[in-house]
Amino acid sequence: MTDKDTGGRGARRAPRIAAADGLVVVDKPAGHTSHDVVARLRGMARTRRVGHAGTLDPMATGVLLIGIGRATRLLGHLALTDKEYTATVRLGQTTVTDDAEGEVTASAGTASLPPGATEASGEGRAAVEAAVARLTGDIQQVPSKVSAIKVDGKRSYKRAREGEEFELAARPVSVPVFTVRAVRAAVADDGTAVLDADVTVVCSSGTYVRALARDLGAALGTGGHLTALRRTRVGPYGLDAAHTLEELQTAVDAAGEAVNGLPVMPLAEAAAAAFPRWDVDEKQARLLSNGVRLDAPGLAEGRPTAVFGPDGRFLALVEGARGKAKSLAVFA
Repeated sequence: MTDKDTGGRGARRAPRIAAADGLVVVDKPAGHTSHDVVARLRGMARTRRVGHAGTLDPMATGVLLIGIGRATRLLGHLALTDKEYTATVRLGQTTVTDDAEGEVTASAGTASLPPGATEASGEGRAAVEAAVARLTGDIQQVPSKVSAIKVDGKRSYKRAREGEEFELAARPVSVPVFTVRAVRAAVADDGTAVLDADVTVVCSSGTYVRALARDLGAALGTGGHLTALRRTRVGPYGLDAAHTLEELQTAVDAAGEAVNGLPVMPLAEAAAAAFPRWDVDEKQARLLSNGVRLDAPGLAEGRPTAVFGPDGRFLALVEGARGKAKSLAVFA
C-alpha cells in the first residue's frame, strides 16, 4: 500500500468546499465588533464573500445576520427591516459615547426626580414610563455623535474622538415599541445613586438605542446611558435561529475536511421569510432574468418583493416603479 492508500504523510487531502450561498444567523458575543464576526465567518466559510446586515457595537450582543456568497446582495435590504432589542438604561449618569464603554461626563444622580421617585417602584417607575411614552412612535432623533454617520465626508465618531465640536441634525425614526420591564435602584462605581431601567425596544432602521437612552435621561433631568444591549430580532430572524461562534466552529470542525458544516439558510428560504412573495410563470421568469421590466401595477413602491419562478427558484428582488417591476438584484 502507498501512503495515499493509508492516509499517511503523502496522502492528498480533499480541499474543504466553500459554504453554500445563504444566511447565517449569529448570536454575536460582547467584545467583538461586527467586522470581527465577519472575519471569523470568512475562515469558516472558506470565502471572502461574506458581509453583515447592520452593525452591532462591541458592547452589544445578539442577532447579527451574516450573508455568504450571493446572499451578500440581500444584506443592504435586510438591514432596512425593523429590529428588536432588550436593553438596560442607567439613569443618573451621562457618558461621552451614550453607553458604558465611554467616560462618564456627568453624575447628576436621581436628585432631580420627584420626591419618592428614586424608588424602583411607584413614582420612580411612573416617572420613567411617562418619559418613555414621549419617545415612542414616530419621533425626531439626533444620532449619537459616536455613530458612523458622515459629516462633510468624515465619520461622526472620528470627529468625536478627535475632539471636534459639531452638531448632527435630527432625523425621523420610528419606535413602535418602547416599554419598561423593570426599574431598580442601584449605585454606580463612583457612588452615585442611580436607577437602572430594563426596557424593550422595537425600532426602524437608523434608530440608535444609545440615543434613546441619552434622551430618556435628558427628559428626566438625570442624564442616561446604556449599560447593556442585546438585539433579539432583525426582521423575521430571531435568537431562536441564532448560533454562537463556538457552535458554528464546532459544526465546521465536525463536518470534516471535504464538507462545510455551516448551518446556512438557503437564499430562497431567507428571501421568503424576509420579503413579500411574488410567484411568476415561466415566461415572466425568463423576461425578468433577462432584465425586462414586467407589468406589476399592484407591486409596492419602495418595498422589496421576492420573486419566485414556477419551479420555486428565487429569481430576484424587485420593487414597484410606475406600474412596473424594477429589479433591485437578480439571482436567476
